[in-house]
Amino acid sequence: MSQDWLDKPLHELSVEQWEALCDGCGKCCMAKLQDAETDKIYYTNIACELFDADRCKCTDYSHRTQKVAGCVSLSLERPQEFDWLPSTCAYRLRLNGKPLPDWHPLISKDTESVHAAGISMRGKSVRFEQAGPIEHHIIDLK
Repeated sequence: MSQDWLDKPLHELSVEQWEALCDGCGKCCMAKLQDAETDKIYYTNIACELFDADRCKCTDYSHRTQKVAGCVSLSLERPQEFDWLPSTCAYRLRLNGKPLPDWHPLISKDTESVHAAGISMRGKSVRFEQAGPIEHHIIDLK
């Protein structure tokens, strides 16, 4: 796929281009907590039941929203849903008019660059069954 589309507005992207924006970090597949008073989102390292920790991918991507309660399918019709995404997420960056980082696979031309840069959840996640109290698994994504 040619990459001349990288500067297109999000609403002009094809489905294939939209999906290619995902850097494969796996952060969106981790459990999150939201403070009831402040609405602040706290990220954890507790993986979704469908998360493949080695590949940093969903094991049943096309059926994930039917199988996992609360799984979100990102859509430009609901840009408010981008607020919970990590600041490094390409969808959030592009929505806010920011460029993709050098480690993004579309820029580096290397699918392993997100992992090599330490951005992904590869080797950092735990299964829900093994986690214990979710509060003990809050992580800083910076």
